[in-house]
Amino acid sequence: MGVQEVPVEIVALVVSSVHAYEGRPKDGPSPDPEPVARELVTVRAGLGLVGDRYYNQRAHRRAAVTVFDAEALDDLAAEVGLLEVPDPLLTRRNISLRGFPIDELASRRRPDGSRTVGAIFSLDSGSGAIRFQAHRPANPCAWMDVALAPGAFKGLRGRGGVRCEPLDDGELRLGPAVLTVLSG
Repeated sequence: MGVQEVPVEIVALVVSSVHAYEGRPKDGPSPDPEPVARELVTVRAGLGLVGDRYYNQRAHRRAAVTVFDAEALDDLAAEVGLLEVPDPLLTRRNISLRGFPIDELASRRRPDGSRTVGAIFSLDSGSGAIRFQAHRPANPCAWMDVALAPGAFKGLRGRGGVRCEPLDDGELRLGPAVLTVLSG
């Protein structure tokens, strides 16, 4: 893929200390003890986003941060006939951006069952570039049919974002940013 710089917009940042989408979707989401939307997040290399439920969790180190292409919600709204595009905060992905097909950066399964290596990319929203190692896709779950709209679970397959490992410390904020694909 080579080095590629793309202007993007970070449209949502989420830090949540708890899971809201646990149990059965028919029972509805759990309330958050505090608002999840952020204007600024602090990223720590190898650990995740400060304050998030996956921060410094050994089992989630390679998946501590989820990055989502909010344009998938535009497509979903058209596919399922919604009058408005769903709020990207409802996906509960940590970083939602517009301007780059982020799902392309995830590792992929080869025909022999092995996986390709996900891309290394950086995001810079004005405080310096932060590198991330993309790992596996952040597959949607059945909760998407409740949180977004009926049909969202199926409609977001292959477009649910990427689970990443942060490689640098830094800060990200809402607004204009530059995504640079460094490898992959």
